[in-house]
Amino acid sequence: MIWKTATRSLDLSRRAHVMGILNTTPDSFSDGGSFTTQNTALAHAREMIAHGAAIIDIGGESSRPGAAPVSAEEEIARTAPLIRAIRAQWDGLISIDTTKAAVAREALTAGADIVNDISGLTADPEMPALCAATSCGIVVMHMQGTPGNMQDNPSYTDVSAEIRAFFQERLATLTAAGIDPTSLCFDPGIGFGKTLEHNLTLLRDLPTLAPADHPLLLGISRKSFLSKISNSPTPTDRDASTIALTTLARQQGIMLHRVHDTQSTVRALRTVEGLLGI
Repeated sequence: MIWKTATRSLDLSRRAHVMGILNTTPDSFSDGGSFTTQNTALAHAREMIAHGAAIIDIGGESSRPGAAPVSAEEEIARTAPLIRAIRAQWDGLISIDTTKAAVAREALTAGADIVNDISGLTADPEMPALCAATSCGIVVMHMQGTPGNMQDNPSYTDVSAEIRAFFQERLATLTAAGIDPTSLCFDPGIGFGKTLEHNLTLLRDLPTLAPADHPLLLGISRKSFLSKISNSPTPTDRDASTIALTTLARQQGIMLHRVHDTQSTVRALRTVEGLLGI
């Protein structure tokens, strides 16, 4: 399986890859305020690259439950200069975590390869055309509601079936809009408009969720649902739980993992792959 972008592709046929999280926000749930200057953010990017991250995912707007939106101008100021600086030093994959076409456009111009959109390219009507025109890689995530209200009362008849149907609709709609289907990756949006039981059901059903021949990105790192099953009240306490579920997902064939602790996750994935004979 190959995930394509305009400039480079990621081979997902043998080894799993890690997407390192780099939030330049003051209010993200785990690392908010830690990387708000270019020097601290760039140093953290270098660290994640040294630890084996294949992708650096840069976000300028928090998507934690209850988060307030920020303007496109503020997002661009937080992300585009950093992307430009990383690109000047590294030829790996860079992702912009945004729902706004204006932010994505500036990020792609600065050197990003991937648009990671938590709305599944539904929030901004200009986003599909931008992605089609630039041939960027795309992460289509599922979210019920918005960050401001998604955890108020999430409800599904069959959460896995509904997410599969959403992904199929997105695949059909986006390819009809001119997007290369090999550029599409899908993310079930663990914790985005889901209860604990919804999250656990999705984790059990991971191999069945993405459309055939398309990769699935798993983003569970340090999320609050882990505290309910592992007695880990603070985000950094949840790294062990994150790694446990990541290694189980790798055994199910999930090859992309969005995490905060890149070093431990890469080591865990290589250990599992050694057991699998890879």
